[in-house]
Parts: sequence; C-alpha cells; structure tokens
Amino acid sequence: MPIPTLIHHYSTLGKTLYHQTHTYTHTHTYIYIYKFLKVALRNSSFKKKEKMGVVLAYALCFALLCICVNSQSVTLVPAIITFGDSVVDVGNNDYIPTIFKADYPPYGRDFKNKQPTGRFCNGKLATDITAETLGFTSFAPPYLSPQASGKNLLLGANFASAGAGYDDHTSLLSHVIPLSQQLKYYKEYQVNLAKVAGSKQAASIIKDALYLVAAGSSDFVQNYYINPFLNKAYTPDQYSSYLVGIFNSFIKDLHGLGARRIGVTSLPPLGCLPATRTLFGFHESGCVSRINTDAQQFNKKINSAATQLQKQLPGLKIVIFDVFQPLYDLIANPKKSGFTEATKGCCGTGTVETTSLLCNSKSFGTCSNATQYVFWDSVHPSEAANQVLADSLIIQGIALIS
Repeated sequence: MPIPTLIHHYSTLGKTLYHQTHTYTHTHTYIYIYKFLKVALRNSSFKKKEKMGVVLAYALCFALLCICVNSQSVTLVPAIITFGDSVVDVGNNDYIPTIFKADYPPYGRDFKNKQPTGRFCNGKLATDITAETLGFTSFAPPYLSPQASGKNLLLGANFASAGAGYDDHTSLLSHVIPLSQQLKYYKEYQVNLAKVAGSKQAASIIKDALYLVAAGSSDFVQNYYINPFLNKAYTPDQYSSYLVGIFNSFIKDLHGLGARRIGVTSLPPLGCLPATRTLFGFHESGCVSRINTDAQQFNKKINSAATQLQKQLPGLKIVIFDVFQPLYDLIANPKKSGFTEATKGCCGTGTVETTSLLCNSKSFGTCSNATQYVFWDSVHPSEAANQVLADSLIIQGIALIS
C-alpha cells in the first residue's frame, strides 16, 4: 500500500477513535500520522529514496503538529514538572543561601524584558523552548518563588536547583536543594495542586504531565573529580553505577507518586565544557577525552536502567534524551550550525566564569552577540545552542506526548 494511502488510513482511524470520547481537532490527526511515520521509519524494507520521503513527511508532520497546537492555544501535555540542576533551574536558587545563583546581569540579558531570572543562560533554557513547542505560553514557576501558587500551579512546577546532583552529598557541598528534597517539595506540590484544581483534575494533571529530570553533571564536575576522598575510593565506573542506583530509586519513587511520562537527559560531553578544559585539560588540546569517556559510560548505564524500569513499572513511558551527541556535534563543527565559537563562553574570558564569583556585570571581555557562541558561560549553553538541543529533544521525546 502506498505511503500516502497508509497515512490517510491511519489518520481516519485516529479520528474515529478520538470521536468516541472527545471533540476531534487537527492536532490529533497529526499525532496519529506522526505515530505511523515513526513506525514507517523503522521499516527496513523501504528503499533509500522511499525512506527519505518518509523522513521528510515525518518532519513536516511534526511541524504541522506544533503549528496546530500553538494556533489553537492548547498544550500537548497539561503540565511540565521539572527536577534537576542548573540546566533546568529557573530560579529556585534565588531563594536559598548559596553562591550558585544567576539572578544578576549579564544572565538573562536576552530573556523576556532583558531581566535575570535565575536561569544560567543569556536567555531561554532548552526546557523553556520545549515548553513553547508543546503549546505553553508561560512557564511553570520555580517552586520556591511566590509565583508558585494559585492557578500557576496548573502549569506544573520546577523544583530544580543549580549545583544539585543524583548524589545528595553533591548538593550539600554546594548548599543547594538535594534531589531527595526536590521530591519532598513535589509531594507538597501535589497537596497544593489538589486545593487549587480539585482532587479529580489534580490526579489527571499528575498522571498526564510531562516530567523532566536533568542531573549528573554536578556529581562529576563539582564533586567526583575534585574530591580526593571520593575519586580514591571509587573508579569513575563504580561512581557511575552508584549514581545510576540513585536514579533507579528516584524514578521508582516518582512513578509511585503518579508520574507516567518521564524524560531524563543524558550527561553532556563534560570533557568539552570550557571550565572542564581549563581545570582538567592540562596541556591536552580539544576536549578532555577521559572525562567524555566517563560521561559516555554513565550514559550507557542510565539507558540500560531506563529500559529495565519501563519493563518493571506499569504504565511508565521513559525516554533518555541524548544530549551528548547533539552538543558534541555543535562543539566539533560549530560553523555548520551558524556558530563561530565553541571553546569558550561568552561571559568574561569564557574559560572559568560561572556563578556570581566570575560571571557578573563587571566581567571583562563579555561578548556582545551570544548567538555566535555555543556556551554562554564556561559551563552552560547559550540560548542559541539551547534551541538546537531543544529541537533534538522534542523529536527524541515524541513517545512521551503521543
């Protein structure tokens, strides 16, 4: 059967099924077509030219889906709930006594109203861009902020804290919110959400929300590699296994509290971060290969763990977002994606600057155009790089929203 005929058949089936319980919208046509195309891409019997056609249709369908969602002012998930570290923290650290803050210029200079919000970026995080793609016009607030109340809770909540890791000891070293405490805040959020939405709607939001988890980088860069007690007691492989054990327990706890759609970021190419090159590269040119190897080994372990969790936990959809490869590709060949600098950040010298200690309004040498830089400071991607990462994440995570 020709591909267009199959697409039409699948779309009609989707309409019929959806009519039984809801008012049909074009959004759902695209979801059903998209699901078919994903299956079609796996069909090894397609010739190269046919497969290319399916790829193009796949991309076009997703674009139409996003346009449809935004034009109808609907969202593909009811809420987004986030845990983790600085790549997803939207301002919780503004409300705790820690040096890991980003609530001052030049952070946020390209964000809405050009104001710092606590995001470790010049503008939007990859998760902000993902939220917009899914139809959200405003972002879930940091849970510790006054904005995390009333109807704002319907959007979800962000519990992330810059400097946090899977290992609670990592968070304690930085005086930030441990992952275990973030989970306690989430339980508190569930109670508050029920007060605002009613128990029935709250249960529906909890079940259908998109959950995002981003952690692990701080465990290695801000703990393992600089802690002689730790790196003498454990090999990198052993420490990875320890962290994955904590990850397993966290996902099981989250599932037990009602989460069913969970997206988890892999480790990025830690050896390519400007700060890592400065601190651990010594005279090695390019990325620090041993650190990238450690990150890749961790990523293999967490992917394997996620596969087992999906088999064990009823109704769980879990995706490990590969952040390593798309960011590594940007760093290895920045010009291909329109960047000119990938070895240092925009803020200050770009080699060590992060947090208020070094990246601030008085930092000498801060670039005028961050869109040319893969990194904003010596650790975190710029908004322009986050756009590339977000594009990759949304494609990888389609299973979580369909």
